[in-house]
Amino acid sequence: MTPRTGRLRTALTVFAAWSALAGAALAGAAPASGAQANSAPPGGAPAFSRIAPGVRYTEFDIQAAKGVTHAHVLSVDLAHPEVSVDLLHPGVVAARATVSRLTDAQGAVAGVNGDFFNITETQHPGVEATGASVGPAIAKGHTLKAAVPNGQRFGPALPPGTSTKDVLGVGTDHRARLDSLALDGSVETTGATLPLGGLNQYALPVGSVGAFTSDWGQVSRVRATCGTDTDRAAPCSTDTYEVTVRDGRVVSSADTPGSGTIASDTTVLVGREAGAQQLRKLSVGEPVVVRHRLVAAASKTPYRFAIGGYPVLRGGQPLAGLDDTTAAVRTAAGVSDGGHRLLLLAIDGAAEFRSGLTIAEVAAEMKKLGSVDAFSLDGGGSTTLAAREPGSATATVRNHPSGGAERPVPNGIGVFSKA
Repeated sequence: MTPRTGRLRTALTVFAAWSALAGAALAGAAPASGAQANSAPPGGAPAFSRIAPGVRYTEFDIQAAKGVTHAHVLSVDLAHPEVSVDLLHPGVVAARATVSRLTDAQGAVAGVNGDFFNITETQHPGVEATGASVGPAIAKGHTLKAAVPNGQRFGPALPPGTSTKDVLGVGTDHRARLDSLALDGSVETTGATLPLGGLNQYALPVGSVGAFTSDWGQVSRVRATCGTDTDRAAPCSTDTYEVTVRDGRVVSSADTPGSGTIASDTTVLVGREAGAQQLRKLSVGEPVVVRHRLVAAASKTPYRFAIGGYPVLRGGQPLAGLDDTTAAVRTAAGVSDGGHRLLLLAIDGAAEFRSGLTIAEVAAEMKKLGSVDAFSLDGGGSTTLAAREPGSATATVRNHPSGGAERPVPNGIGVFSKA
């Protein structure tokens, strides 16, 4: 990767002008901060370059507590008729690809990495890491998965009052917002109706039944029965059972969760402990109806896109209890202009900037950028921002991933333009 350390690095000690630009001065709307775009002190605001109509990119330095770090930012005008955002993903939940590859494959003009994910299984020898994300995911209005239990997540500790169900989403009204999406589902048999504890998740709640569909992929489902709701490293369950339902009837069963492609007319039910005991009551040929949906805690507008992570800023105020000690390379998303603008931030992972930001600093910087709400995404070696140059058919990685190369990730936020 060609070093870009000689590119724009205007040190920002005052962000008022940037707030005006990010808020919409470039798009012709009222500045988010209330300041005029030309009110910045000389050298105080970064210059934007146009990726596409309604999509702008810039980079600049931030003087953080642990040293200077370098930020890359996309400003996305969701009110622009040619602009939209959606989930970048490899086509199934349990798979990974680089942000630049996903951006190009889906025809996006830009993208950043997304949710935290099941990256390793060193605590469960012999169990395959799935690569699946932690939180809920919706792509093009289609529900891909629900959230794992809080204690099963990967990533830094959650701020008080947040959970793995938290999402950043964009509704059918084209407005971005923070919300929480809970799974509402059931397994109806001739003898009982069982609650559904999971949908295409790498970890199921203890004692539950989870559903796996064609959206899951080919990866083994054994990981879903490992750990507990409070301890990701706890041993795998020894009481498991799996039932395959095709066209609404049981066609097979097994004592251990399997692997392989799941057909579009098929649902695989995996149970652990009490859930396994319930599934053992089913017999081949028995009718079974599996229902599932994600229920929003706040919005009544259906989501076209949603991705997991956790909130750090709500209503212009940082959440209580944010970590102000551990600094790292970060990715974050911010919402401004009543949900009509999305701000995507990725910190550079080059050696001279790798000290990064604390989560508390992420919240503060996103607020300075004009965000009213902000959401933390996966960071570290996952942090990547890719964007096309105007007229180019391929995206270029704009930051330096801290691992020296792009890390494959399960999903991301893609920015699309019809122009």
